[in-house]
Amino acid sequence: MTEDSDKSFGEELERLGKRLDDLVLTCNQLKEENRSLRQRQDAFTAERANLLQKNEQVRARVEAMIGRLKGMEHGT
Repeated sequence: MTEDSDKSFGEELERLGKRLDDLVLTCNQLKEENRSLRQRQDAFTAERANLLQKNEQVRARVEAMIGRLKGMEHGT
């Protein structure tokens, strides 16, 4: 190999090393973002379950009130 080709090879190797560092950084950022999104998804899932439970409780209370009102209506 000539001196020019050695220099060119070294530059290419350095360029690839920097690119690899960039890819590792991007991969780490994506892992952190994925972890954060999973946590948010878990929180939203728990909140949804809680809201569904509250909705069911309210529905049951409204149905009970309607039943009492109908009973009062028929009792009069």
